[in-house]
Amino acid sequence: MAVRPLDDRVVVEMLEEEEVTSGGIVLPDTAREKSQKGKVVAVGPGRMLDSGERATPLVEEGDVVLCNKFGGDEAEIDGKDCRILRENDILAIIE
Repeated sequence: MAVRPLDDRVVVEMLEEEEVTSGGIVLPDTAREKSQKGKVVAVGPGRMLDSGERATPLVEEGDVVLCNKFGGDEAEIDGKDCRILRENDILAIIE
């Protein structure tokens, strides 16, 4: 399914966190924290400026990003856990 976000929204496929701690302890699903890392799969055209032009988005498809833990709306797209966020909910691009 093709997804085209509107305005400054970004669709991020959330990446799974490690299931084993550094000490070798396996974490059950209930003990895992919500992931903050994800891969950008779709980017909107950018927010509308007062001048009537659109701002250029700072992220691109394929970027791995760090986002607010509870930001955006959760969605399942093609069987994958995704979040639809505003661009300002993205904290950093991981290089």
